[in-house]
Amino acid sequence: MTRVIIWRLGSWEEACPPLSEPEQTASGATLPRRLGMWSATAVVVGGTVGSGIFRSPAAVADRLPGSLAVMAVWAMGGLFALCGALTLAEVAAAYPRTGGLYVFIREGWGKLLAFLFGWSELVLIRAVLLGAVSITFAEYMLRLLGRNPEDLYVRGIAAASILVTASLNYLGIRWGALVQNFTTVAKYSGLVFLVVLAFAIGLPRTGGYFAPLLPKADFSIAALGVALVSVLWAFDGWLDASYLGGEIIDGGKVLPRVLILGTSAVFLIYMLANLAYMAVLPIGELRHARLVAADVAGRLIGPPGVVFISAIVAISAFGLLTEAFMIAPRIIFAMAADGNLFQAGAAVHPRFRTPYVAILVDALLGILFVMLRSFEQLADAFVIANVPFDALGVAAVFVLRRRKDYHPAFRVPGYPLVPLAFLCAAAFLLLSNIVNPSSRWPTIGVLAVILLGIPVYCATVGRGSSASKNRSS
Repeated sequence: MTRVIIWRLGSWEEACPPLSEPEQTASGATLPRRLGMWSATAVVVGGTVGSGIFRSPAAVADRLPGSLAVMAVWAMGGLFALCGALTLAEVAAAYPRTGGLYVFIREGWGKLLAFLFGWSELVLIRAVLLGAVSITFAEYMLRLLGRNPEDLYVRGIAAASILVTASLNYLGIRWGALVQNFTTVAKYSGLVFLVVLAFAIGLPRTGGYFAPLLPKADFSIAALGVALVSVLWAFDGWLDASYLGGEIIDGGKVLPRVLILGTSAVFLIYMLANLAYMAVLPIGELRHARLVAADVAGRLIGPPGVVFISAIVAISAFGLLTEAFMIAPRIIFAMAADGNLFQAGAAVHPRFRTPYVAILVDALLGILFVMLRSFEQLADAFVIANVPFDALGVAAVFVLRRRKDYHPAFRVPGYPLVPLAFLCAAAFLLLSNIVNPSSRWPTIGVLAVILLGIPVYCATVGRGSSASKNRSS
């Protein structure tokens, strides 16, 4: 146990030999291993610190009574992500392959559940992510330009940003990684700067708006679960580096470090950011501060602060869009290479060496969702659709540990309590959103779309598998 917790390079190199060769699929297509540890860590941090921490605090504060409950639900979200990262770091060390969570579910639970994940990614999860993040980018861009974020302009700019970031990733993963590295440094530094500014200027001026910690108000456990959806939207991204496992140099050695260190860094800055927001804005104002980071900066140093933070958030959201196009097409790529989706999805561009068909599909669906849904609807749908599959990936560790050929370089500390804590939290979130009247039908609708993948599987992939077995017999 001690050997896997201490970060000694020698121990890791012994346990996991380098994987420098490109990953090859059954169809012969390859995605070369080009990403180093810094770029992979930037995917985790940059993919998590995107739009959520600059947009979700208002929704969380609106659903909970008082600062203690607000901070508690942010801590719950952080622990949820950390338990997931610790568990899936073990599975990722055993399967550093393109497709990440898709591969983990396939290895643990078989083709049907893996197909449902890929189906949900294709028709729902990543498309709503692109829609929600691009809307945040557009709103802060308009604020940066001194204009009100009107609906028509927001949707147009959001659609354009999807096209631009799709084009960057179409031209090669190094372009996407370069943008990701730059935007990660910018957004994390900007958030640290805002935190320092709030504690140095705002807190002495206001004394903070943390009291009363427990105001007299109606409160239910179900409301906590609904608020947790907004928090998990902000924390999503902790697993994203695993999707690029087949393109990370020495993936089996590097991935566990990347997942754990990246998630921990995000957890820390999120807790500080929420304390900073409440040091400057009363809870009543925070509930209505849709662009909270810009509002806090404006309160501290006036219009220059609004411009600066709006630029940082716009860069942040743009980086997250770029990262989304690094992740989603590789899930489609892995499915198609498995024969679990149309083979064109596994096509690699002969010049740019990117899964270009998958990138184009994701871009079109993302633009469609931008035109049809609001930010809140998209963000909530993303979390509800994503959590069941995160839970399946985490639960796979119990199945995989029974196999004789399962020898990961990293073992989750606190097993089995850490993965069980994650699974309990996931069940609580889903049940809370089904019980709560305001979120019941949207949650059921998302789950229904996921389950619709079962007849699709039976009519396509499942039928093909049965036909192959019949021919063999």
